Amino acid sequence: MRRREESEGLPVEISEKLLCLFSTDVSEEEDRYVIEVPRQEIETGDIDPGEVYRVALISREDESDAEDVSATTQPQSAPSEPQPPVDVGETRYVEIEDIGKQGDGIARVERGYVIIVPGADVGERVKIEVTEVKSNFAVGEIIEETF
Repeated sequence: MRRREESEGLPVEISEKLLCLFSTDVSEEEDRYVIEVPRQEIETGDIDPGEVYRVALISREDESDAEDVSATTQPQSAPSEPQPPVDVGETRYVEIEDIGKQGDGIARVERGYVIIVPGADVGERVKIEVTEVKSNFAVGEIIEETF
């Protein structure tokens, strides 16, 4: 399944398999070109060193456009820092995939982002309201038992 986003009025397809999104330079080293992945993407994301991943390159914007976008869409964070895919108050339909150490249900949404759902069991499909959002996880409250 893919989510549609609007970019300058044109639809852009974003795969749910997207693990991270960041800006970086392409550097030249002898007979190859190198793209560096920020350390934060490895430490907080679903990327493991030594694994093989598909990479998509998207054309860059004008320098002035990029500054305007980062100033309006990410006022408190660096441009390469991924934003949580959920907001407080948002409702979602999720399937509980795992149980955490404290016994809470765990669901995963875009880019493997974790939502902790207290009182949910593995295999349950529930409608939740997001009550708390952190950079690497969110907490959701069940508002409908099954869907």
